[in-house]
Amino acid sequence: MSGYTAEVTSGDSKSIKAAGEKMAPGSEVFVASLPKNTLNDLVAAIVKLSEAGLNAVPHIVARNIENYNTLDNLLDRLVREAGVDRALVLGGDRDEPVGDYSSSLELIETGLFEKHGIKKIYIGSYPEGHARIPGGILEQAIKDKLEAAAKAGLEVELVTQFCFDARPFIDMAKRFRELGINTPIRAGVAGPAKTLTLIKYAMACGVGPSLRALKERENMAMNILSGETPEELLEELSKANEADPSLGLSGVHFFTFGSLAKSADFAGKHLAV
Repeated sequence: MSGYTAEVTSGDSKSIKAAGEKMAPGSEVFVASLPKNTLNDLVAAIVKLSEAGLNAVPHIVARNIENYNTLDNLLDRLVREAGVDRALVLGGDRDEPVGDYSSSLELIETGLFEKHGIKKIYIGSYPEGHARIPGGILEQAIKDKLEAAAKAGLEVELVTQFCFDARPFIDMAKRFRELGINTPIRAGVAGPAKTLTLIKYAMACGVGPSLRALKERENMAMNILSGETPEELLEELSKANEADPSLGLSGVHFFTFGSLAKSADFAGKHLAV
């Protein structure tokens, strides 16, 4: 869990404040760009995190960006006002794009990331698949994005959607290695939260088979009161990565669901052991 990252939304001022108080200086905090938030909201959140001594990682979402000039101006502001040097580049979930872009590959191919001094990008991956995109297309898209990033001189790390079972992470990592995709993979996990909260977000995010395992727990009533933690999942991933280093699991990324403090406290407790 050393070097863990965490995710907040640009409107979650409570979690943004908690990140500065509870996470180590230089830690990476990803800031989600939701359809209801503006690009100005994203920049403001990134600036606050930067001022707190953290490495802010903006979500740059293709379907939320109107055109080349919009992306150019956004990256200019993020670098100039907050010293951003990395970003998570996503296609986005809007049914219809607001402008010229519909995929993260199109953003990478603009050349604007390297123009503005961005050194590293994260690319999304989906251990349990994507609700709208067939697996074979997803894997080819990752290959295409990695090739484009390499041409642009960008360092890349994959960061996954969260799920509740270790097996999908492990299977995806093995499949990627067999396909010649050797990029490090940061495992997305749900931070501590009540079971009903996890189910709500899992359904909204299209998390698949492992959600059923969570819903079918015999001790679900107790878990709703005490709150679920990802301890068992992380132990399984750690053991698997130790047994087979070729999996290339590089770290943990917490989805915090409006309570970054709980994830930071959980991580701090285990890092102190």
